[in-house]
Amino acid sequence: MLGHRLRALRHQHALTLRQVADATGLSTALLSQIENGRTDPSVTTLRKLAQVFEADMATLFRDPDAPAVHVSRPGERFRMAAPAGLITYERITPGRGDFEVLRAQLAPGDVSSEHAWGHESTECVYVLDGAITVTVGDTQHALQVGEAITFDSRQPHRYANESDAPAAFLLTVSPPTP
Repeated sequence: MLGHRLRALRHQHALTLRQVADATGLSTALLSQIENGRTDPSVTTLRKLAQVFEADMATLFRDPDAPAVHVSRPGERFRMAAPAGLITYERITPGRGDFEVLRAQLAPGDVSSEHAWGHESTECVYVLDGAITVTVGDTQHALQVGEAITFDSRQPHRYANESDAPAAFLLTVSPPTP
């Protein structure tokens, strides 16, 4: 569970909730709710926490006790909500650290991040519903339902829904270093 992992990282770094709140600009109440599993953090919140713990976001999700066989069911998956205008992720795979599969949703006009950015991994995107534009480097790729793109994610990239309909896609990242 993410909340337990965040609490463990906080203790490992000998930080209080107040110190983490001061470092991230988040409230102690929100941090406590996240640690106790009462609320899911946004992607922005997770990035702030990863910086405080001097880790990548994937570290926040690694679970050394991840099962060898994992069943993922709708309504039971961890969701990374996002502020209006940004992407929402639903985690399909457990946190073993080898690869990660996320179901992503983009409302019309939403983007994965304000600016394109890169990280050490490979990504594959498969469009489930709607249409998305994937920018990799200086090139834009328009993808429709059933189409996929795979790329070296060290190149700056981002996803956008430039249509009037919601879009959904599967994102596989190996190794997970979002």
